[in-house]
Amino acid sequence: MASTSDLKNGMCIEFNNDLMKVIDFQHVKPGKGAAFVRTKLKSVTTGRVLENTFPSGANIVPIRIETRDYQFLYKDESGFNFMDNNTFEQINVTEDNINAPQFLKEGQAVMVTIKADNEQILSVDLPPTVTLEINYTEPGFKGNTASSSVNKKATLETGLEIDVPLFIEVGNKIKIDTKTGAYMERVK
Repeated sequence: MASTSDLKNGMCIEFNNDLMKVIDFQHVKPGKGAAFVRTKLKSVTTGRVLENTFPSGANIVPIRIETRDYQFLYKDESGFNFMDNNTFEQINVTEDNINAPQFLKEGQAVMVTIKADNEQILSVDLPPTVTLEINYTEPGFKGNTASSSVNKKATLETGLEIDVPLFIEVGNKIKIDTKTGAYMERVK
């Protein structure tokens, strides 16, 4: 057991039968009344952000969370398969535990968040950006910018279709933001 005086940003605690990460906290001592700790917590499992106020000195249950480097191997009917880069142990993860499964390609490096005491896989996080190759897109015609939309559809090597600028061609590699799924830039 720990108390609210042990709170730190980034610390994981058990709260309302969920694992929560402390995003921000502030110790408040009002002129009248007892001190309290105002916190902003983010659920590790659902991503929901919650604000909560604890009385000063209240007991909290800290949880040890680890992040490990893994590599995406392949997808089959049971889910997505990853390999630990240090131990070469393989794990299988369902799609709902991955932040952007549509951008995964074989050999992709990811960070896996694991609850240390029981080795429960909490989430698989891709890097903020990924580089993928264009498999198919229509050719862009010079001077075809009369409309306000100067993008065209392109199919990536993962099979996902996104909007790209007209100058992008088949075989180009592009950088994509994994949070929004938007084109960022062409990679040389």
